[in-house]
Amino acid sequence: MVINYPNGKIYTPTKNTTEKRPKKDYSFSNRGKTLEDEINETNDYYMQQGTAVIHKKPVPIQVVKVEYPSRSAAVIKEAYYRTASTTDFNGVWQGLHVDFEAKETKNKTSFPLKNIHAHQIDHMRLVTQQKGLTFLIVRFSLINRYFVLPYSPLQDAWDEMCKGGRKSIPFEFFEQNAFEIVPGAYPPIDYLRGVTKMLSEESAKQ
Repeated sequence: MVINYPNGKIYTPTKNTTEKRPKKDYSFSNRGKTLEDEINETNDYYMQQGTAVIHKKPVPIQVVKVEYPSRSAAVIKEAYYRTASTTDFNGVWQGLHVDFEAKETKNKTSFPLKNIHAHQIDHMRLVTQQKGLTFLIVRFSLINRYFVLPYSPLQDAWDEMCKGGRKSIPFEFFEQNAFEIVPGAYPPIDYLRGVTKMLSEESAKQ
């Protein structure tokens, strides 16, 4: 099957394997993982502990070509990854709808706003209007620092960019306006602890 990314590049799938998957290892010494890997493992941990039910949303695919080698079988020969219209993750935690985007950058001094799309900001705004909980998780990969950035300061930075201002969020802005996540073992990144601090501070301001 041929799958093309939105930029036209062809995706080459890895070979299938019949080996059984090993059990999840939440060891902090297991390096080389992407932010998505860490969040998925953290979400698995939350599920096992009965803390929250949060999943990564599937990437929408537009099927272009299908072949039918037999009446009872269909094989997708060509498809395209469509641009997602919402954020990466959503679910339920303590009765709250949780909806967030996760991004990582190798930049040590700032987070480029080009990593976020306008439709994602719009989606987060709509979630906020419905009293849902939405935020951005950012990993500065070269310095291994993680932050939960609330929607409000993210929206402010986005609005400034749209008016011709800065096209990135300085690292110092995260230190002042976001909530740092300290990576650990069980779970790999306890981002809900940062979210709890975020809610506590927002409640204190009211």
